[in-house]
Amino acid sequence: QVRVVQSGGGLVQPGGSLRLSCATSGITFSTYDMEWYRQAPGKERELVATITATPGSTAYADSVKGRFTISRDDAKETVYLQMDSLRLEDTAVYYCKAHRILAGVRLQYWGQGTQVTVSS
Repeated sequence: QVRVVQSGGGLVQPGGSLRLSCATSGITFSTYDMEWYRQAPGKERELVATITATPGSTAYADSVKGRFTISRDDAKETVYLQMDSLRLEDTAVYYCKAHRILAGVRLQYWGQGTQVTVSS
């Protein structure tokens, strides 16, 4: 059984930092690309950051570039999102996703979502 369990998040003041974690089980984690998305109220879900399977290349949305850092620990089967210099507009529910294509079939698994609120 595949499990994707998120932790972290919460309430932080503007300029503060948070770290999100996303732990997986039931998949060969090292072969999956991992992504963080977010969805603010009334808006579509948007891709925030990506880290590929080895070599672990990263990419970021322009809105978070230089402030957020995605990383992975294959031994722990966990992906992280370090969020620094948080802004009011970073408030959203954040989701992680594991995905890969295997034998022509797209496999993807979502975390349950975690609320991040940036407020003074």
